[in-house]
Amino acid sequence: MSPPRLYAAEATAAALPYPALADAIAALLRDPTVKVPARTVLPLPAGGTFFAMPATDARVAITKLISFVADNATRGLPAIQGDVVVFDARDGRRLALLDGPTVTARRTAAVSLLAARTLAPRTDGPLLIVGAGVQGRAHLEAFASGLGVRQVRVASRSAASAEALVAHARRLGLDARRVDDADAALADCPLVVSATPAQAASLHALPRDDAFIAAVGAFTPTMLEWAPDVCRHVAARGALAVDTRDADHEAGDLLQAGLDVPTVPTLADWLARPRPAGPVFFKNCGWAGWDLAAARLVAAGLIGTQA
Repeated sequence: MSPPRLYAAEATAAALPYPALADAIAALLRDPTVKVPARTVLPLPAGGTFFAMPATDARVAITKLISFVADNATRGLPAIQGDVVVFDARDGRRLALLDGPTVTARRTAAVSLLAARTLAPRTDGPLLIVGAGVQGRAHLEAFASGLGVRQVRVASRSAASAEALVAHARRLGLDARRVDDADAALADCPLVVSATPAQAASLHALPRDDAFIAAVGAFTPTMLEWAPDVCRHVAARGALAVDTRDADHEAGDLLQAGLDVPTVPTLADWLARPRPAGPVFFKNCGWAGWDLAAARLVAAGLIGTQA
């Protein structure tokens, strides 16, 4: 029996191209064999959080084991660390070990890409990215490769981080520049991704009527990126969407706006509905099913190759 395949960060990224990963996520949402129990969340003694996130379908079983330590930048370490362990669900063989932060970044951006494909009134941009960290970079790459976006505007509390992401966008052949006022930039950008630390509302202006917003940074009920008035405005004039029903108790932006989140359609619901009219606010909180979709994409080339 062959040992499990080990994928470092670069190899994990190469195995998960954004358009193919978005397709894999859509396929997973239509698969009745997928089972995703509630994740286990444990506080760490120094203030971080440890997550254990299992999922399975008829062919593949996974567990993502990651830690999240918000202030790790002060230590010269990434905020998210860990791995995704991939098994053959039929015979229990370990197939692969994937880099956890890379899977998290790419599957989160691919979920937003699928949501934009499904819900966005227009997908040509310009794209405004608020927050120039790991998720800002992943979403830039995903929307460029999956939607063909060519114009990007980047806003960040750190000018250096914004300029670094602008430079990366230009290396990809995009027309990119830094903006200092994200609220003002909303008037020019029908595509918006917010990927901030989400400790307080960063965006207060109303979006365009043809806007698609992917709100990524807030993944607990106490976090938010968007002012409550903005969320209520979009709910009244357009449409809301959440990634899964787990958002019912995690979608801080919507919960703090006083909205009835359990009645908000999920991405799976919207895949079976016509594209809505007006602005769209998509809340992307995270789910182990997205990690399973990534593992399925990798495992497709491994199952049957190990004896």
